[in-house]
Amino acid sequence: MAGIVALGGIGAAQWFNVTAQMDPGDLTAPEALAAAIAGEIKLIDIRRPEEWVQTGIGLGAVPIDMRDAAFIDILLAQTDGRRDVPVALICARGVRSAALSTRLVQAGFTQVLDVPEGMSGSGAGAGWIKRGLPVVQP
Repeated sequence: MAGIVALGGIGAAQWFNVTAQMDPGDLTAPEALAAAIAGEIKLIDIRRPEEWVQTGIGLGAVPIDMRDAAFIDILLAQTDGRRDVPVALICARGVRSAALSTRLVQAGFTQVLDVPEGMSGSGAGAGWIKRGLPVVQP
């Protein structure tokens, strides 16, 4: 029984990304909002459509489901075909955005930023929603 409880605790820690940290080049949710509104970055919400409906999409963010087979083409349409435009990724808790950052670098994007606290919060910060940052409905 103790083993099951321990595995559950490990799973919960991973789900909530409690060990997430801010690395150099990462953005907090308020920094991402300010940069997106100022036009300094393309902020991409990579969550699933049902997640967008549940919480809304951060103001200034472009929703693109990371599971979409045409994700990179859709992203390139947002950056006018340029891979040197600063792109910041946000998901729920920073797990998916970290993984997708690697994929985008491999695809030739040169300025990929992460918002590791995500919309719902992680070890890196409270998250967009808990910080009371503005959202729009999809």
